[in-house]
Amino acid sequence: MFLLPDDLPVFPDPRRAEAEGLLAVGGGLEPARVLLAYSRGIFPWNSADEPLTWWCPAPRMVLQLPGDLHVPRTLRKQARRYPLRVTLDTDFAAVLTACATQPRPGQEGGWITPGIVAVFTALHALGVAHSVEVWDGDALVGGLYGLAIGAVFFGESMFSRASGASRHGFVALARQLVRWEFQLVDCQVASAHLRGLGGKELALEPFLEALGRGTRAPGRLGPWQLDPDITGP
Repeated sequence: MFLLPDDLPVFPDPRRAEAEGLLAVGGGLEPARVLLAYSRGIFPWNSADEPLTWWCPAPRMVLQLPGDLHVPRTLRKQARRYPLRVTLDTDFAAVLTACATQPRPGQEGGWITPGIVAVFTALHALGVAHSVEVWDGDALVGGLYGLAIGAVFFGESMFSRASGASRHGFVALARQLVRWEFQLVDCQVASAHLRGLGGKELALEPFLEALGRGTRAPGRLGPWQLDPDITGP
């Protein structure tokens, strides 16, 4: 494990992470440092009462575009019975707050600390961090947020207040990213929820190779908007 300096946005080679993914401790959550970290496959992950730690777990859960997205039949049926509306970058603050306060079984406290809120709010203002909102009428019932570098979207967290809401938003986002010729969605840590949507695990070297190609591709800065014909599942 490496100790990062406070004054320089530098990181060790992510291949030097410990077995569980821990790479470094320290530094700060400035936008430049956070963007450098994500571009190298590294992300911050700690609770508010812990030191700032940086991780690069392997294998890595990803969605490779355009081919990996899978929409379960049950989600399609649900979307026909209970149509929901999806937007992008309409209420970033509300999505961030909802993700931070969503109860998560088996987890005490949360990793969306005040520092994470501050830096992602700043990145959103720079047109780098984005939110997906899922609405039932005027009620926000689900969503997710993350950031984009080049043709890679880094998913951070999602929440649901209605059955299937976050998956509905994820599918709509993935379809929009395909239209924009994005190559990769980094989902970070494996889960059955993401596997059901087509997520798969990549070993570290293939992941870093795909990440390098994707982050060097042209990006899409500024506020995002969903194409009118993309509604979700």
